[in-house]
Amino acid sequence: MKKETGKQSHKHHLMRTINIFCLATFVFAFFFQPCPGFAGNAKNKYLKADRCYKSLRNNPARQKYRQYWLGCIQKFDEVYKEDPSGPWAPAGLYMSGTLYYELYKRSRKAADKNEAIDCFERIIKRFPNSKYRSKALKAIDQIPGANTIKGLTESNGYHAKDKKETSVNINLKKSEPPKAQPEKKKIENVSVHAGKEGEIKEPGDGIKEIIAAGEERAKSSEEVASPAGGGAVIVSNLRYWSNPNYTRIVIDADGETGYSHRLLKQDPALNKPQRLYVDLSNSRLGSDIKRAIPINDDLLSDARAGQYEPGIVRVVVDIKSYKTYKIFSLKNPFRIVIDVWGSRDEEVKEEGPEYKDGEKGDKMSAGALAKQFALGVKKITVDVGHGGDDYGAPGYMKGVHEKDIVLILGKKLANKLRNELGCEVIMTRNSDKYLTLEERTAIANTKNSDVFISLHTNAARNKNAYGIETYYLNLATDDESILVAARENATSTKNISDLQSILNDLMQNAKINESSRLAGHVQDAIFKKLNSNYDNVKNKGVKKAPFYVLLGAQMPAILIETSFISNKRECLRLLDPDYQELLCDAIINGVRNYIKEINPSALIGPPVKSGKGG
Repeated sequence: MKKETGKQSHKHHLMRTINIFCLATFVFAFFFQPCPGFAGNAKNKYLKADRCYKSLRNNPARQKYRQYWLGCIQKFDEVYKEDPSGPWAPAGLYMSGTLYYELYKRSRKAADKNEAIDCFERIIKRFPNSKYRSKALKAIDQIPGANTIKGLTESNGYHAKDKKETSVNINLKKSEPPKAQPEKKKIENVSVHAGKEGEIKEPGDGIKEIIAAGEERAKSSEEVASPAGGGAVIVSNLRYWSNPNYTRIVIDADGETGYSHRLLKQDPALNKPQRLYVDLSNSRLGSDIKRAIPINDDLLSDARAGQYEPGIVRVVVDIKSYKTYKIFSLKNPFRIVIDVWGSRDEEVKEEGPEYKDGEKGDKMSAGALAKQFALGVKKITVDVGHGGDDYGAPGYMKGVHEKDIVLILGKKLANKLRNELGCEVIMTRNSDKYLTLEERTAIANTKNSDVFISLHTNAARNKNAYGIETYYLNLATDDESILVAARENATSTKNISDLQSILNDLMQNAKINESSRLAGHVQDAIFKKLNSNYDNVKNKGVKKAPFYVLLGAQMPAILIETSFISNKRECLRLLDPDYQELLCDAIINGVRNYIKEINPSALIGPPVKSGKGG
């Protein structure tokens, strides 16, 4: 064999080195190129997360519960974790931050706000070439107290004074995403090559259904923006319920804010009636709100809303006459309730069947007859809890929900009250529909009910928990009652504590003693009836707690937690028609005993026709 010269040997060594380098480069390129699977998986996860959020946006009842927000946030977090350096990562982070901020506006938990800030900060730091960086900068500037990245934002050429009024809120409508600024187009449309998959463009360029909702809200905020700024809450609606002696007005807003109110005297010189106004701070008027609602009952003329100052929405109520009023707020979602009462002596007699006075021969209405004999309880409102998108507590058995059980109980109870006690019955709902908690009490008040009974099923994390308990409105004295009230109010235990601080004032018009007495009779009757027919029946007693649905009730009002739907034995019983019948019979016995106590002759009189009022 011919020996290689030194020069040939060097050349051969060089070629071998080049070949090895080329092979290594090929292997590295083959195994370590961007994987199309990661980007595709991230995209699919984003679409799944977006479906979760769309479902939440369209379900106001679920928006009250923290777990549904966190469930969607977790799905957007998975987008980032799937491909932390990929094009879908900043989109997932942006939506996580947006949802955390939406959750913060409901919960007012500092931790939620900090999580939102953290998501936006990570976009700014990790994705300098993404279109979501500018979105994150704008979003974080809208968050009150978000000063943690002030130096970072300004060092990157973004100043608060240069921004447009924008909001990170999400609208329910779809729209075209805003076009990228010309000078940034080359950066924002950078493609990532991923083998045979071709190009995967920055999300948002061709996926209108995914990002559009947030952009439309930002656009609408610019159109109606006021100096109140993007952090202002939006006053979105005015609602009311009325009868000649009582009116409830509700002001809806998309976040919690401070408010003040004042009663203004009549001004004949300016031809202005007596007025009551409520000013909401850091607020602006929604574009779709009906700014004036005619009421025209015996107490009020109308209510109207306007942008009184750049950062203040004022709601004015024109008064004809009144005896007293109360104003309070409820949370999750935030709303302000105005209750106005007239004098009971000014009530208009209700139309109804006429009966003759035996001595004088004069005709008298049923309402007048009831007053003459002091019948006490002739009209009862049965409040059927939850309904519609608000399923209530889930049952131990799959597919069983509180809203369905209490609807069955409510219908049976209403029929028995009519047939056995001769009472007129008003049902807050007799079908599967959603009602707000404040609407339920308003129905009872406007119908001049004599008793209010709210039906529910109890639930607990401990599946072994069981028993029956009856509540009336008052300050909660134990943690368990606070938890039950928080669940039924669809709010947090902290909000319950906040509510208790104003309850003393709210309960001045409530019939607390009568409610306590009614609750005692009903609870005793339920336990006695069920305990004589079933084993393992626990009497959890009469308790007190601040339930939203009982606030402002102008009659004895109770809330019955009939049984634990989360307990296997009691869930099965609640599904049993025989148990349902006995439970309703027991409530009837309790109401009957209450009526007999307050007036032994109260059950004597002409019965109300069956079926009326339901």
